[in-house]
This record gives sequence, C-alpha cells and structure tokens, in this order.
Amino acid sequence: MKRVRICNFGRTMLKLFCFTTVILSIYLLLGFFGLYQTWFGGPAGLKQQTSYWLIRLGIVILLENIIFWTGIIAVYLTSEQLGIRWRVLGVVCGWIPIVHLIMLHVIIKTTGQEVKMEKMRAKRNKKRAKQAICRTKYPLLMVHGVFFRDFEHLNYWGRIPEELEKNGARIYYGNHNSASAVRDSADQLAARVHEIIGKTGCEKVNIIAHSKGGLDSRAMIALTDAAPYVASLTTINTPHRGCQFADYLLNKIPAKQQKAVEKAYNAGAAKLGDVNPDFLAAVHDLTFENCEKLNEEIVDDPNIFYQSVGSKLNKPMSGRFPLNFTYPLVKYFDGANDGLVGEESFPWGENYQFLTVEGKRGISHGDMIDLNRENIPGFDVREFYVQLVADLKNKGL
Repeated sequence: MKRVRICNFGRTMLKLFCFTTVILSIYLLLGFFGLYQTWFGGPAGLKQQTSYWLIRLGIVILLENIIFWTGIIAVYLTSEQLGIRWRVLGVVCGWIPIVHLIMLHVIIKTTGQEVKMEKMRAKRNKKRAKQAICRTKYPLLMVHGVFFRDFEHLNYWGRIPEELEKNGARIYYGNHNSASAVRDSADQLAARVHEIIGKTGCEKVNIIAHSKGGLDSRAMIALTDAAPYVASLTTINTPHRGCQFADYLLNKIPAKQQKAVEKAYNAGAAKLGDVNPDFLAAVHDLTFENCEKLNEEIVDDPNIFYQSVGSKLNKPMSGRFPLNFTYPLVKYFDGANDGLVGEESFPWGENYQFLTVEGKRGISHGDMIDLNRENIPGFDVREFYVQLVADLKNKGL
C-alpha cells in the first residue's frame, strides 16, 4: 500500500495545485490593479510598488511549482493506470494552454479511481484474510503461453499472483521454454511437476495455464508420467482447436522469411534461458490442422478436473496494442475473438466461462493475464482469479 499512499499524496498535491492556482491568481490580479489598497487598505499595486508586487509574483510561482512538481512526480512514479500514453501526453500537452488543464483533470481522475480501487481491495483482503480462501489443498502451477518466459522481476501474470498469495495461495511457475513444440513443452512441464512434488512433498498440483500453455499442459497429462500428480487443469484463452489465422500466416509468409525470423528469435530466446528453442514448431502447433491432430491423439484423464475460460474484445480498436490490430484479421478467419484466439477454440472440460464487458472495451488475450496492469471497468482480473482459485478450494482441490 506504500505505492498507493504515495500516489494518493501526489493526486492530493495536484488538486491543491489547481485550488491554489485559482486563489493566488485572483490575489495577484487584485494586487496588479491596486485593488487591495482601494478595497481593503492593503498593499499597493503594481504601479505604486512594482518591486513588492513582483516579489509576491515570484513567491507564488515558486510555491506553485513546488506543489505541482511534487504532485506530478509522485503520481508519475507510482501510478499503474496512467500508462505510457497518458504520461507522454501529460509531458507534451503540459506546455499547451487550456489543453494542459484538461490533461491535469485526466491525471487526477485516473489516479483517483486507481487509489479508490486499491483501497477497496486492501479492505476486502484484510476482511477475509483469516479465511485464506485461495489456500487450496494442492499448490498452484501457473503455466505461461508462447513467446514469454517466467522472469523473476517481470511476472507474466501481472498483479494476479500477488493477489492470490495475499489470499493464501501457494504458487509455482512452469519455467519452461518460451517457444517449443507442444510435446517438448510437455516434457519440460512434467519435469517441473516432479521437481515441485519432490521439493514440497505435495501430492499434486492445480494447473492454471494460459494460451498455448493449456495445450502444453494437456499434452503433459496425456503423454508423460505426470498425470497422477495433477489435480486440476484450468485453461485460460487456450486455442484448443487452433487458430486459422496462424494457418493463413504460415501459408502466406515465404519460407525464407519464416526461417529468418526463427533464427533471430531462437538466438534471443536461448540467451534468455530457453533450451533449444523452436519458434516455428511452436507456431505450427497453434494451427487448426495441428490442434485437430493433437485432440485426436491425447485423451483427458478422468481423474483430473478440467475447466476452461475464454474472453473477447468487442470492437477492433478497443484493446491495447498490438491486439487491437490483430483483432479484425483474426475475426475474418475465426469470428469473435480476444485479439488472437477465436471464441470457438476456447471451451474444454466440464466447466466453461466466457467473459466480456459491456461497451466498446471487451477483454483481450493479454487482459486475461493482466499483461498491461490495467483496471478494466466491469472486469476485475485479480478478483476473477481469486474466485477461480477459491472455487478449486471449495471442490477440495
């Protein structure tokens, strides 16, 4: 909450700046025209005591600068919701009369909503702390999607793990390659499951997997010896039936260019920790054809609880970059989608939840893992995961 307190302090200083700017401007104008002397018998104006008025002007400018910069620096350093866009616009528009007032209003309003939400969240977590509603029988194994890794200081799942841990969850990560064939990722995840079992002594794990991670996890259960150690699998926006958009790209992009991209990606991924990364194998396993083959080959384990979640964007430009651009292309091939995966590809298992919000925004592929750390009106991604895990606990998992 330290970050929130500093952000709230900065917002308060900006509101104070707006108030004092109006009051002190009136004060200076009255002094400029000598109305203090005329009306109140106070200090003379600019014509009678020029130096005195200029000193007052200098003090006001100094005071207002201290208040403003203290506030703006505090919110710029601590706010998660301003984002790069509003920060840049704030700097650029800060020099344009009238426009800078509009930007200041946006900053104060945005940070105010952020502070209010975080205070409500902290109050709610404190109230239910003793219940430990996310303390499941088996720990969570969170499995990332393609082209990402589990970094120590840049969490793939955004603010979600911290929220789950505040409510009692025990969390581990897949730590597998960012790009590999589904079967290779399955082997890596199986090794990770055995490692967790060996270190902790827990009997099983509850897997929450996003995007391709859901395919990797299903393959791990069906094709390795790790199935007895899995209690449940929850897939988030996973292309269980593939992406026809991926088929289209692979058919249209020349093989030479594909190889060039693969070479560059694999070299970079290897430096970041991937073991024998395979960019093209990962992409090919997301196609409609390969997912169809995978679904024919692997069979769900009847002793494991399977469920799935999907979401969609509502308008072409409603999501964050780059999914706002890919949305119309995916829609052409796969219909309603989250910016990458079509709605019909999401469902798997006993339970299926399909999420969206009213209005233009919708919920993107990235929003489901809190990629942009954005508070979306109508969808609290952190609380969604808290309730998702709480339900696993209620099921005795």
